[in-house]
Amino acid sequence: MFFSSFNNDRSKNEEILHPVLEKAGVSLSIKREDQLHEYVSGNKFRKLKYNFIEAKRLGYTTLLTFGGAYSNHIEATAAAGKIMGFQTIGVIRGDELAKNLENTLSNNETLYRASEAGMQFEFVSRAHYRDKMNPDFLETLRTELGAFYIIPEGGTNLLAVKGCAEILNPKDSDFDVLCCAVGTGGTIAGIINSTTSNQKVLGFPALKGDFLSAEIKKYTSKTNWQLSNEYHFGGYGKINKEGIAFINTFYDQQQILLDPIYTGKMMYGIFDMIEKGMFSKNTRILAIHTGGIQGIAGMNKKLKKKKLPLITAGYSK
Repeated sequence: MFFSSFNNDRSKNEEILHPVLEKAGVSLSIKREDQLHEYVSGNKFRKLKYNFIEAKRLGYTTLLTFGGAYSNHIEATAAAGKIMGFQTIGVIRGDELAKNLENTLSNNETLYRASEAGMQFEFVSRAHYRDKMNPDFLETLRTELGAFYIIPEGGTNLLAVKGCAEILNPKDSDFDVLCCAVGTGGTIAGIINSTTSNQKVLGFPALKGDFLSAEIKKYTSKTNWQLSNEYHFGGYGKINKEGIAFINTFYDQQQILLDPIYTGKMMYGIFDMIEKGMFSKNTRILAIHTGGIQGIAGMNKKLKKKKLPLITAGYSK
């Protein structure tokens, strides 16, 4: 089976060398979850693993999930579905995208690759999308499409948290602080659940709002974590010139590409906190690279429209 054939050897810890770290007397490594697979990478691999296993156990042949037009989760689900022999359906936010599907696919690498992997799209209005988990809406979909196994938007559920608990391995117990970008809360919850008693987990939300703490508490009873809400750059899918410059410079210095939605914000926050003296000397930090590189294409289109600098370093697609 696809997921069972992978192990943590594909996700190596790479030490980051930088004058800021040397001056502060702290060490920083990054766990390369982005290297698990070309299209099913990072936390998407972890979140999908046990959902796919459960869907197969229950006898489903079709998976249905939700996402925006540039959703890494949509592409990963489609790719994993093709590999494992599932039909996949993506309920996509934005019914205007269906008006000229050929044009949409030619201008959107994420949906194009999902389509090439065999995913069927159901484009819905933004109003309907907000109501996507309404039982009546789901029943209408089942009537139209037949039986399917549901994977939530972003992939977070109990099975996803179980998968994300496998991000850490016994060697990672040497780190004092574990850092993770936060979207729906599933990834950080899994990490929290697998920490040792002397470790602290620091989450960097990619979006505004105070609801994430409550979401995370649904999946963990541990209290060795906190969220740093100062580095969302204005909200989900938003970034500014400073954030773009950081991502490009980080690649030039480390040859590691960060995404602008999650890991770029996390790493920016880590360095800012280190420079502000928020970590004591000799602290050992491990940052989790949760993937999401494919989202750069969509972000660059937004940046171009706004006449802002693009994310260019190390990215040629």
